[in-house]
Amino acid sequence: MRKQILITGGAGFVGSHLADQLLHAGHAVRVLDNLTPQVHGGHAPDYLSRDVELMIGDVCDLMTVRRALNRVDVVFHLAAAVGVGQSMYEISRYMSTNTQGTAELLQAMLDMKQAPEKLIVASSMSIYGEGCYVCSQCARHAAPSTRALQQLKTGQWELRCKFCGGILRPTPTDEEKPSETTSVYALSKRDQEQLCLIYGRTYGIPVTALRFFNIYGTRQALSNPYTGVAAIFASRLINNQPPLVFEDGRQMRDFVSVYDIVRANMLAMERRQSDGEVINVGSGKPISILRVAEILARSLGKSIEPVVTRKYRAGDIRHCYADLTKARALLGYEPQVTHDEGFSELAEWLVGQEAEDKAETMLSELSAYGLTA
Repeated sequence: MRKQILITGGAGFVGSHLADQLLHAGHAVRVLDNLTPQVHGGHAPDYLSRDVELMIGDVCDLMTVRRALNRVDVVFHLAAAVGVGQSMYEISRYMSTNTQGTAELLQAMLDMKQAPEKLIVASSMSIYGEGCYVCSQCARHAAPSTRALQQLKTGQWELRCKFCGGILRPTPTDEEKPSETTSVYALSKRDQEQLCLIYGRTYGIPVTALRFFNIYGTRQALSNPYTGVAAIFASRLINNQPPLVFEDGRQMRDFVSVYDIVRANMLAMERRQSDGEVINVGSGKPISILRVAEILARSLGKSIEPVVTRKYRAGDIRHCYADLTKARALLGYEPQVTHDEGFSELAEWLVGQEAEDKAETMLSELSAYGLTA
């Protein structure tokens, strides 16, 4: 059945890919996006389908959101200010956009005579803080707290067991792991998730929160130094500069293709089993940050070695990757794009792109606030 869909933040990287798939499935798609200069340069991107109904406006403006919700059946709430480092010194903007923006959306939905039939909200793996671990020596499972600043200053990157002092080994992180936010961004994403779930439980509206892990793919904002790390590395490589890697580069993440993210969103819209649930969406396969830099360089045909800075960044975690048991059970989700396939396609797209390398600017801004050393 044809539905009227609203995607907040739909002109962005993930939203535009989702819009394409929804259009292909026969739905009508409306996008609400403020076209923020940091991401879009203040204008609509060329990649956004002409079949999309674009509303330029801010999710924090209640009247704008009310207009955007007119006759909408399903809402994908993707609008957010994104970036761990930047969130630590642009606190007001991140909390306003992510937390208050979500509150305005829910208020507008509540005020409608006929509310949308489902809401899917983009949550984030960042709300876990550190992932799950097991001690390599005494085999105890652990969900460790944030690494102390003094530990980071001395370059002791790995987490250790509080019982025997052994190095902790990362294991898949499931949705039951308690949240321990380490950044303003993570806190604001937890707010988004919880606000939506509370709203759904209270008013009987089906809500699904998808906790995205590290997304990569075409259409990432290459000149935004606070976007995903794959795009930041790509921007450096395009400009024949080495990727700058924090810590020792061995920190593990779960990089997932934007196509798999879109697939999970489509399944969440269709599967009633996902109603009221929080669900991880990743590849389920950990890969080191250093390895990502190496794969991108190879895919681009660049003989440029990454620079391991051995600097830390406030708010960063050491290891986290997804347990997909719940996604498989409730969504029938299975990641389909391998890292080699995904990064190869990203490299092909990058060949025709221009990117302003702002990594040094990012570092100087973080340093000015004492957020890296």
